[in-house]
Amino acid sequence: MQHDAVLAETIGIRGHDDDEIEAYTARPLDAGPRGGMIVIHHMPGYDAGTKEITRRFATMGYHAICPNLYTREAPGAAPDDAAATARARGGVPDERFVGDAAGAARWLRSLPAANGRVGAIGFCSGGRQAVLAGIELDLQTAVDCYGAFVVGTPPEGFPLQVAPLADRIAALRAPLLGLFGNDDKYPAPAEVDELDKLLTELGKEHEFHRYDGAGHAFFASDRPSYRVEAANDGWERIADFYGTYLGGRG
Repeated sequence: MQHDAVLAETIGIRGHDDDEIEAYTARPLDAGPRGGMIVIHHMPGYDAGTKEITRRFATMGYHAICPNLYTREAPGAAPDDAAATARARGGVPDERFVGDAAGAARWLRSLPAANGRVGAIGFCSGGRQAVLAGIELDLQTAVDCYGAFVVGTPPEGFPLQVAPLADRIAALRAPLLGLFGNDDKYPAPAEVDELDKLLTELGKEHEFHRYDGAGHAFFASDRPSYRVEAANDGWERIADFYGTYLGGRG
């Protein structure tokens, strides 16, 4: 069911260390208990494309929120400037991200029409962060869209300086959907294989889909990396996955 009447707005929420951070939200205007979505932006930042994705989840029948993870680096700055500042610092610290995502989950569950179920989806660096959220937070599901360094470490000089999550993946609480391009380098297909094997060995509920002819950022409709067939299939997988685990989108 398509929900054409949605409310989209920028708000402030309490994140890590009770800091107030900016967030973009979208939610259907019609009544009904609904699941909530935390949309985790890609490394280029809290931009127009990510906000469009947030609105898309509202039209699908979910409450959605995208926290601006770069609020502290460059409050009020353009997405490119804020992203450049964050890159220069090696990205968002994991502990701070988890606190901000926890604040987003609290906000979603506080809504009068919330059904209490919350998922996370992340793109690029946000894919890894979606997995991290599934480990650290009470989430009902998580989606990793081509997130690198869940296994493996960044090469020297890479702008994102983070530790792999392989030694923490046993604590994953949420069913995980992974969507990856076979032409990607970060993560490379071998790293996707490694993560798939690890999750299987640990008995973690997960579902991976991979796309030939697609590289990194194949969902980004405003970039040359966009691959319409892979993106369309990915959106169908996302809709099915969240329909199963979050409910409340009718």
